[in-house]
Amino acid sequence: MTMLPADGSCVTGSHRSQSVSGLEKSLRGLSVFTMVMTVPQALTIWVGRDAGGVSLVSWVSYLVSACLWFVYGIQKRDKTIYLACIGWILLDAAIVSGVIIHR
Repeated sequence: MTMLPADGSCVTGSHRSQSVSGLEKSLRGLSVFTMVMTVPQALTIWVGRDAGGVSLVSWVSYLVSACLWFVYGIQKRDKTIYLACIGWILLDAAIVSGVIIHR
C-alpha cells in the first residue's frame, strides 16, 4: 500500500524528501521572534510585580488558543506548529498566573 503525504503532493520513489520550505523556515523564525518580544511582558509582571493594564481575558484567550493549536499540531504531526505552541503555552501561562498573583 502506498501512503500519500497529507499535503496532496505526489510521491516518487520510496520516500519523499523532508526538506524544509522557505515558508516553514520563516514561520519558525517568526515564532521565535514573537516569543522573544513577549518576554518583556512576562518580566514586567514577574520581576516588576506590575500587572497593571494587562488584560487577563486576552491572555487566557491566547493560552486556550495555544493549547488548541498544540493539540492540532500533534494530530497533524507538524513540528512547526506543536513545538512553537509549547513556548507559547509556557509564556501565556506565566503571564496569566502573574496577572492573577500580582493584581
